[in-house]
Amino acid sequence: MLELAILGLLKERTMHGYQLKKRLSETLGPFWQVSYGSLYPALKRLQRDGSVEMVFPREEVGRRKNVYRVTEAGEQLFGQLVEKAGGDADGDNGFHVRLAFFRYLKPETRIGLLERRRAYLLGRLAEFKQRVTSYRERVDSYTLSLMRHGMDSTEHDIRWLDDMIQAERKATRRKRRRPAVSKEGATP
Repeated sequence: MLELAILGLLKERTMHGYQLKKRLSETLGPFWQVSYGSLYPALKRLQRDGSVEMVFPREEVGRRKNVYRVTEAGEQLFGQLVEKAGGDADGDNGFHVRLAFFRYLKPETRIGLLERRRAYLLGRLAEFKQRVTSYRERVDSYTLSLMRHGMDSTEHDIRWLDDMIQAERKATRRKRRRPAVSKEGATP
């Protein structure tokens, strides 16, 4: 997942490690904290496989920083990683990282990933409900409360996904209905 996040941010602009860590914290901070101990080895792996390369800005004076940019191979890898199955392939953090870069996906792909995530959460909700029903007599009130909280959170996430799916479909329909405009500004 870290590789996906790095490639996604480097698609926007070249950055050195400190800038990347800062942007990762700004973009994904509430969901996922990244340390330098995981960032730099990931950058080295991406560099080794040709997905990122170092560039050296001319205007930099003093101590040289390693500035990275995404390569064509990195663009392809990014596309593969961001489109990867959206259920629980990489847990909640994996979905959140993908969602941060949804703007790079086609609407149909976004809808598919959202629907797979929704299906996964419906399965999780069914498990919660089954556990609450079967464990009700055997667990204390705090554990039962925690299970209900998990159910409520999952139901909230499903409603959120429903809203996102509906908005994506609406935007897609609106785009299809919009007439093409010729260069002179008249519709054909």
